[in-house]
Amino acid sequence: VLIKFPVLLTGYISTAINDGPGCLMLRCPDPSCSAAVGQDMVNLFASDEDKGKYERYLCRSYIEDNRKTKWCPAPGCEYAVEFVVGSGSYDVSCGCSYGFCWNCTEEAHRPVDCSTVSKWILKNSAESENMNWILANSKPCPKCKRPIEKNQGCMHITCTPPCKFEFCWLCLGPWSDHGERTGGFYACNRYEAARQEGAFDDSERRREMAKNSLERYTHYYERWAANQSSRQKALGDLQSLQNDKLEKLSDIQSQPESQLKFIIEAWLQIVECRRVLKWTYAYGYYLPDHEHAKRQFFEYVQGEAESGLERLHQCAEKELQIYLDADCPSKDFNDFRTKLAGLTSVTRNYFENLVRALESGLNDVGAHTGQGACSKAVSSKNLGGKSKSGKNKAPVGASKSGSSTRGMDDGNIWACDQCTFANPRSARSCQVCDHQQHR
Repeated sequence: VLIKFPVLLTGYISTAINDGPGCLMLRCPDPSCSAAVGQDMVNLFASDEDKGKYERYLCRSYIEDNRKTKWCPAPGCEYAVEFVVGSGSYDVSCGCSYGFCWNCTEEAHRPVDCSTVSKWILKNSAESENMNWILANSKPCPKCKRPIEKNQGCMHITCTPPCKFEFCWLCLGPWSDHGERTGGFYACNRYEAARQEGAFDDSERRREMAKNSLERYTHYYERWAANQSSRQKALGDLQSLQNDKLEKLSDIQSQPESQLKFIIEAWLQIVECRRVLKWTYAYGYYLPDHEHAKRQFFEYVQGEAESGLERLHQCAEKELQIYLDADCPSKDFNDFRTKLAGLTSVTRNYFENLVRALESGLNDVGAHTGQGACSKAVSSKNLGGKSKSGKNKAPVGASKSGSSTRGMDDGNIWACDQCTFANPRSARSCQVCDHQQHR
């Protein structure tokens, strides 16, 4: 009936579209008719504005109902991303260049799992850290129990009104009791004496634990945040290079831009490595302290990768600037090309192997019987690098001479009974697990 009166149908469709996404389930208004009003009818009778709204609802419905597509979580981005099954990683990249994890939609965080990322982000924003700071940097007034932060150098503390209680910051005793018998007004030794005797009360013990916890968290957070900041700076430098600096360098060095792609590849590698390195600090924070061998191995491979990245970043940032500031083609530009391309390749190998090691749970540590659980002579196969002489380093568990038993035979080193790490004979305890040497 309505088709005979298109004006009525136009109004019916327009009202439904303006009511929201429910228009996708629109039916004929006649109760006795179950025919659907689909996109073909909308295209025939709706206005251009209503057609656009309907298409957006249709597109959004397709994206949200499809298990293989998701909206990009980047602020202001209207792209959707399709997940390719079997890609080997849950990190995906949108057309806006933002990378995120398909599972949790947080920013790309390989090699750290979603659970660790969730805990780390929650910890960074949790009120518990504020409480840790209060416990670590303040003490309760012995009289009114309000937390007090010491903002001056002396130990004579006066609580704020209306309390105004005067006490010693070190021992929390009344200031009136402090005189020559306690070592002087500004040299109270009661606290140190109690510490040496182990006579801490529960509040002092909790404060000490909170302070240690806060210092440990700060160590990892500062490095996590520093690499995040460096990554943002590298992204800006990469964009600037692509916009105008590469063309400028092409003119100065009289080389086509196609021959300068090695610089873009280096900066892309820097950006990716900063992202990976950032999340390895979250990984390290949650690595159990009692797993000494794994922690030793983790810190070593992380340090090697970080060292390689710093060399690459410095070369791409500071040495490149020399050629950007030049007035004429440089004779050693080809040497720079070889150096930067080589550093890019080596750094990529370091980080690929670092990622694999972390994703496997550092299972390579102590995996082979008779080898060191965390030898400092890690191989280039495991790290993706070479020694300064260009020769491959010794494999895991081997000495620098290439033999895993040479030192055992001549008595220069001893193998730990607990973790099998090869220690110098002069060491009385294992350098990895602190296990005592049996003489």
